[in-house]
Order: sequence, then structure tokens, then C-alpha cells
Amino acid sequence: MNYILFDGDSRDHLLPFTYTRPVADIRWGITTLREKWERLLRQKTSTLTRDYLSEKFPVQIEEENILINGSVVPDPDLIKQIQKLRTGQALVKDDVMLAMFVHAREIENLDDAAPEAVPYPEPVRRLQHVWEIFAMNHEMIRLDFDSITSGRKSQPLSSTNFVLGNSDQIFLEEGAQVEFAFLNVQDGPIYIGKDATVMEGAKIRGPFALGEKSMVKMDAKIYSGTTIGPQCKVGGEVNNSVLFGFSNKAHDGFLGNSVLGEWCNLGADTNVSNLKNTYEPVKLWSCVSEHFENTGRQFCGLMMGDHSKTGINTMFNTGTVVGVFANIFGDGYQRNYIPSFSWGGKHGLSHYNLKKAFQVAEAVFARRGKTFDETEKKILTHIFEMTFDKRR
Repeated sequence: MNYILFDGDSRDHLLPFTYTRPVADIRWGITTLREKWERLLRQKTSTLTRDYLSEKFPVQIEEENILINGSVVPDPDLIKQIQKLRTGQALVKDDVMLAMFVHAREIENLDDAAPEAVPYPEPVRRLQHVWEIFAMNHEMIRLDFDSITSGRKSQPLSSTNFVLGNSDQIFLEEGAQVEFAFLNVQDGPIYIGKDATVMEGAKIRGPFALGEKSMVKMDAKIYSGTTIGPQCKVGGEVNNSVLFGFSNKAHDGFLGNSVLGEWCNLGADTNVSNLKNTYEPVKLWSCVSEHFENTGRQFCGLMMGDHSKTGINTMFNTGTVVGVFANIFGDGYQRNYIPSFSWGGKHGLSHYNLKKAFQVAEAVFARRGKTFDETEKKILTHIFEMTFDKRR
């Protein structure tokens, strides 16, 4: 069977992260949602997403296909029910379509489809809001840890480390280096990816995940519920935050209850407020309603889209949303919402010159051995144009 992940109605509520990727490619736990599906399905998937993303994330259509809601977290029971679907059927939970069996000729006219609804009786985990990425990350790390490490043996942990709790809850992939670190797994596991490094003096509380070729720097303080994706560098103090990948918070400064996309960089001593002095629930900018909406959460920090960066000593208010490719600097607290391709700070914002933005991206990609190609340029140009009015 051919499996296709689609964005669903969560997509716009997960901006700015879904400006540059399908919902299924959001990292939640150790892996992305796509990687979770592919592990359980034991085969590759493709994506049905926005047209401007389709060149980078193409859809593969066969005569018989099963469309799967990319915002949903898979489990074995859900997989079994999906694989039982037949022509003209859709698996549904609380009026949300989880999956649907379709033929190739039907995909172009999905809005006209009227499938037979097959109710799914079990609970479903689903990503619907940006703050859920960090808020439920503890649980996602535990789920991924059990799935990834089942039946496998960790690389040995050096005796130079200090472990609090059951060392079986620490898993090191091939090439991982951890020396003279403090590792607390009493509340959850610690996963260290292939060729990743935890430098001496680092203090880490699980659940925690460190991606392939990433680094936790000396004397860093990492609290539970944190995921550092592949090829990131992290230092200072980090609490319950997710970095998708290829991003840096390499210096001192606090990052809490926050999410950073790919290719971000926080300058030295960038600090994020994650709690209001009044202890009230945090409001966060909605890219759907274009208003600040109540998250219902007491702790909520920074939501930063891909390619955005800060100068040294940048300060962010509680509940700040930054779009794609913003360059933020200057004294004082920044605005709570900074549109994509903005340049400046609290004293004023201007348009980020697109040619200059591409020069920066080329240099940043090269540092990770990647090529900033025409496909990436087309995606970012489209985002620049579609968000132009938001910068006025």
C-alpha cells in the first residue's frame, strides 16, 4: 500500500513552523511525526501539502493510496485500523479524519469526497497548537525512546559520568561521546544520537534527546522535556524546549518552554521570559486569527520560525512569536510578534533584503555541509511575498 501524509486543519495553527515544512516534518520527541509513521509502517511516505512546498516535499501517487493525517501520533492499534480500510472508507475520531482510502483519480477532487466514516474508538494523540510541541514533549520523548531502543543495546557509557537513576534509561548511539557529565534519569530517559557530544560539566535531566552530530557545551544546564535536533549546538540554560535541527543556542542565556525551527541562531546572552510576573496564562499571536489568543498555559516562551536569528543580549517577552528569516537585535524587550523577513528590533522593523537573506542562508548551509539550492530559494521567496503585508 502507498501511504501519503496530509497536513489537515492543524496546519495554519502550527505556523510559523509550517511555513517551511509539512505538519508531518515537525520534530516532536526524538523524531519527526513522519519518522514515527515510517518506523511503524516500515516503509517510506510522501506528502500532500501546499503547492509551494511540493517541489521539496513531493507526493507519490499510486493506484491505491491511504491518506494519513500528518498531525496524528501513530501507535500499533491505529496502524491496524488504518490498514483495514477499504475503498470509500475513512477512519474518523471526533469528526477529525485520521485516514482515508483513495484511488489515484480521487486525489485531485478530495473536497468532493464523501467517504463512509469508520469511527475509531481509542484515544488519539494529535498536534494542534504550537505550544503543544514543548508542552507534550516529555511524553513524546518517552514514546520515541521505547520505540527506538527496543531490542537494541546502547554504546557503553563512560565511567567518568555521574548518573542518578537507572543507567538503562540512557541510550548512546554509535559515535556518541559523553564525558564528565551529570545525567539524571529519575523522571525520564536520556537519548544521545549518533556522533553527538555532551561536553564535560554538562548537567542533564531526562527526558531528554540529543540529535545526530549535535553538541551540548560545557557546564550547560538542560532540564527535562528538551529535544535538541540534529546538528545543533546548545549551551547555557534550557528548559522544556525543542530545537528542530541545525540551530544554535551556543552561549549563556535562558531558553524555556520554547520552540525553535531549523537554521536559527540565538546570539550570546539571548534570554527568553517564560512566565509572566502576574502568573496569568500566556497569550500567543495566532497566524490564523491575527490576534493574541490565550494558550491556557502559565509557562510559554518563544516560538521562532526557520532561519531567524538574534543579536547578543536580545530579550524576548513571555509568549513571543517570530516568523521565518527575521534578524532581531537591539536593547530592551522585543515585540511579542515579529513577522517573517523582519529586520530590526523594538525601535523599528524593516524588510529583510531578500538577496542578503539568501547570502546568509548559503553561508549557514555551507557550515553544515549542505547546499542552499533553488528549491529552498523558491520556498523562501514565496514566504517573503505572502507575508509582505504583515510587515507593514
